[in-house]
Amino acid sequence: MSAPQEVETGARLMPAFHKSEVLPAVAQDAETGEILMLGYVNDEALRLTLETGKATYFSRSRQKLWIKGETSGHVQRVEEVLTDCDQDAFIFKVRQEGAACHVGYRSCFYRRAPLNSSKTLEHVGGHKVFNPEDVYDSTEK
Repeated sequence: MSAPQEVETGARLMPAFHKSEVLPAVAQDAETGEILMLGYVNDEALRLTLETGKATYFSRSRQKLWIKGETSGHVQRVEEVLTDCDQDAFIFKVRQEGAACHVGYRSCFYRRAPLNSSKTLEHVGGHKVFNPEDVYDSTEK
């Protein structure tokens, strides 16, 4: 099997870190299908996620690994990891404890951009699950 064919249809995990040092990972509620957040993984974060079952991401702003919930207690227990055909994006199907969003909402996707306007957002995500000021100091966001 040729290399592109192995990546696209083969049985070997071959993440495309040669394209980028970090790849996107969408956290999705394993039960409801709700999209909770978008994070990024490098090779080590993906390896740790697969080994431990705890969603581990790479923070592009802080340039370090972080385990979801290590500060807040709002952990993501990974039940399944899916990759796309190019192996350059992932879906983590998770059991979310508490909120996924660092500003307090269950999902980071709590606003919508209406199709009739390019400059406004509408709140669609319910109420906050927690107060971030009670959980994080300003360097952890």
